[in-house]
Amino acid sequence: MKSITQDYQNDKRVSSSIRSFFKKYRISSALKESNAYKSKGIPVIAIFQYLFSLIFTNRSMCMNMMMGTHQAGFAKDTVYRFTNSIHINWIRFTTLLSTRIASETITKLTDEKRMNVLILDDTLFERASAKKVELLSKAFGHAKRVYKYGFRLLTLGWSDGNTFLPVNGYFLSTENKKNRINEAAIVDKRTAGYTRRKLARTKATIVALELIKAAKKAMIPASHVLFDMFVVK
Repeated sequence: MKSITQDYQNDKRVSSSIRSFFKKYRISSALKESNAYKSKGIPVIAIFQYLFSLIFTNRSMCMNMMMGTHQAGFAKDTVYRFTNSIHINWIRFTTLLSTRIASETITKLTDEKRMNVLILDDTLFERASAKKVELLSKAFGHAKRVYKYGFRLLTLGWSDGNTFLPVNGYFLSTENKKNRINEAAIVDKRTAGYTRRKLARTKATIVALELIKAAKKAMIPASHVLFDMFVVK
């Protein structure tokens, strides 16, 4: 009984913190600006808040259903349709959110003379057992100097020297069709999903510029861009 009560109290604290975070950084408006909204049915913010809370309560939707504790008010198909939507511009969303956190909170805690920068990082994201993933390819790992099944993960972050915030990023496949294990699904060319798949097969230098362009459009407070030689290769 004590454990159940403790879990309930922890869940309430987590839920309260999440609601405060969502309100402070206007998550609902950021989702809407990123084309994540519904004209009817379950509100997108409700689905997103539910998924957000799962991370901080160390649970999964599947486990909640198995234990009979799933009380979200919507089924798993609703969540799958949301997470697999080709219309939502997640690059736009994460960029907006990071900009708001940096501009409205972090920069107010430091001296105006402090230099804020964007940092590009290129690392290997292995998916050795995921043979059916779209655009899976043989990706080169710079650390071990070997090819692995997976993607190059190109990430743009923001830093003031003490704090690091992820801003946006792309999973990169390869331009070389011979090194791609699977091809991309055919989707509407007018959607964010099509653009994402197209850029995944584009040179890292071009994708890097797109990530920086998105950050600049959101007016993130940064004056320089830092990167290593592997990003521009």
